[in-house]
Amino acid sequence: MWYAITGIDVENSLDKRKAVRPAHVARLQKLLDEGRLLLAGPFPAIDAEDPGPAGFSGSLIIAEFEDLQSAQEWADHDPYRAAGVYREVTVRPFRQTLP
Repeated sequence: MWYAITGIDVENSLDKRKAVRPAHVARLQKLLDEGRLLLAGPFPAIDAEDPGPAGFSGSLIIAEFEDLQSAQEWADHDPYRAAGVYREVTVRPFRQTLP
């Protein structure tokens, strides 16, 4: 089943994000390689494709896991979480309707 993982950043998270982004993206790439990633990306902190120094306010990942517990465990081990980028993470079942 698909699960939506939403991470909400702490204030001024950009430097922390940059420091651990390679490890974060590597985990997402593994899901993609396994055919288990529907989408992933950050929420710009301002209304701009590239927010520059304003940075990001969080992230959304929609990926396939065996169950909610597996999705939660995966999210709990995200490098952004370990580095203190996220102040809050939620994991919810997701059912794709369109497209």
